[in-house]
Amino acid sequence: MTRVLRITVACCLLVINQATRMHRCELARVLYKNELDGYEGYSLNDWICLAFVESKFNVSKINENADGSTDYGIFQINSHYWCNNYQSHSENYCHVDCEDLLEPDLISSINCAKKIISGQRGMRNWLEWRLHCAGRPLSHWMTGCHLR
Repeated sequence: MTRVLRITVACCLLVINQATRMHRCELARVLYKNELDGYEGYSLNDWICLAFVESKFNVSKINENADGSTDYGIFQINSHYWCNNYQSHSENYCHVDCEDLLEPDLISSINCAKKIISGQRGMRNWLEWRLHCAGRPLSHWMTGCHLR
């Protein structure tokens, strides 16, 4: 009986996990629709690369950091500065609950990411973007994606 329960739970978790990932081109369409192509000088390629290196396109990804803060959503937005998770002190510069950054429509994540990159450091706020996307050819991220 315990084995059947474990298999059932594992299958449910697999389905839930797969349901939270967006396809690359689906994400490109959402970002394009929300006018991120060229926003603050960053192309859709930059945004898609950011989402991939931060979350592997997982809308509901949550990552706990060693400093006690938590990163949320497809862009892994940090709770210490940008959103309120009601577990630790937060500056909450985006004026949003961290849980809202896990919504599949991405509106809260996009609005907060816009606020983050509007600052002096732009996408350089994300270490993974600096390491894996900045200064690299990124045109392959849009290959096969039709935005209209």
